[in-house]
Amino acid sequence: MEIKSKISGNVLICYVQGELDHHTADEFRNYIDYNLENNAVKHLVLDLSRLEFMDSSGIGALIGRYKKVSSLGGKTAVANVNNQVGRLLKVSGIYDIITSYRNPEQALKELYEE
Repeated sequence: MEIKSKISGNVLICYVQGELDHHTADEFRNYIDYNLENNAVKHLVLDLSRLEFMDSSGIGALIGRYKKVSSLGGKTAVANVNNQVGRLLKVSGIYDIITSYRNPEQALKELYEE
């Protein structure tokens, strides 16, 4: 797995590539937590366009980041979700707590309007 990020205003945007599973969930958690704690950000947008696979460990890591961002008073969003990962997020109920957008720009627009 590879994660790259950028900050736009008070939003941390992470581009996740590869697989988010029991082998990489700790790396995902640590990377995002470090950036949330060491930058002046409130919201998190995850671009999943290059995420090829996610398992229950990835779901757990995603829920943990949602809780962390919520404790900061922020929102978590996903963008560019492919069909396979999208089905997993739907079945797991993630879409009940995290909004999905076509792209990070759409997510930013909505977050800035609040």
